[in-house]
Amino acid sequence: MKCPFCGHESTRVIDSRPAEENNSIRRRRACDECDKRFTTYEKVETIPLIIIKKDNNRETYDRAKIEAGVLRACHKRPISAAQINQLVDEVETEIFNMEEREIPSRVIGELVMNKLKDLEAVAYVRFASVYREFKDINTFMDELKSVLEEK
Repeated sequence: MKCPFCGHESTRVIDSRPAEENNSIRRRRACDECDKRFTTYEKVETIPLIIIKKDNNRETYDRAKIEAGVLRACHKRPISAAQINQLVDEVETEIFNMEEREIPSRVIGELVMNKLKDLEAVAYVRFASVYREFKDINTFMDELKSVLEEK
């Protein structure tokens, strides 16, 4: 493993432990050259997941896109980074448990919306307004009414 500080190619593992609920291994490493320490994570490589977009284009799955959408929806809301990370982890686990090679983006959007609905109503409505592409104020109001009726 190459040192991220000095670029030397000789590093050693000084500690290993399970991480992310035993879904990965956290390794603490030390560089043999500069003695600086850094952490790496090891995950099982899975079959690349393909996402089918609304326009039928296909692209590889990118967790960062889900995180970015959830972060935008939760902006200035009382939701911690840990809660956001847990929500994204849960969505990702459900996606991979489907054991499909191709998944429509709408399936992922619905999973995220369902999780956000349970987490925080304003974040849910924000995400839904972008995801469902509300065309006018009436469709937006209809969604708000359905959220209020469930409470």
